[in-house]
Amino acid sequence: MRVGAGAALILVLVGVACAVLVTAVTPHGVSDVVRPSSAAMADTPDASGASVIYVHILGQVAHPGLYALRDGDRGVDIVAAAGGFTAEADPAGINLARFLTDGEQIVVPAVGDVGGGPAGTTGDGLVNLNTADAALLDTLPRIGPAIAQRIIDWREKNGSFASVDDLLDVPGIGDAILEGLRDLVTT
Repeated sequence: MRVGAGAALILVLVGVACAVLVTAVTPHGVSDVVRPSSAAMADTPDASGASVIYVHILGQVAHPGLYALRDGDRGVDIVAAAGGFTAEADPAGINLARFLTDGEQIVVPAVGDVGGGPAGTTGDGLVNLNTADAALLDTLPRIGPAIAQRIIDWREKNGSFASVDDLLDVPGIGDAILEGLRDLVTT
């Protein structure tokens, strides 16, 4: 009987060790939820040589939070890192094929949610240049409070943005910033 109890104890210990290891492993070998120590970490290459980017995902995913991913990862990768969609999620509410950018936030809507995110966003999480407020614009990479206000000032003076390229008319936005925003905004 003691042999059986000892074997059972070993099986329990092995099971606990496996559960701990499985819990610690996520897609791309990235920690489940990360707490970056500095903004400079975004330029640090991971073991494969790719730059690390930080993306915040919330809404209808199993584990909302901030994740470290590789530059070049797509929407499907952040959803996988967050444990997948919940039963209430509307997978069509975000573009799973688009490339992710450092510092962005993605909101996964529930089925039936209108807009899928904060006011000023579209169903796939794009920021609408014609309806977003300064706080939402400020969440975009390389757009701080001053440039966010300039976007609103331009909109008030000139009317709606006809295309994303109109951002080049906003003081402080050049080609490099525009290219970084192109896949994150819409008109």
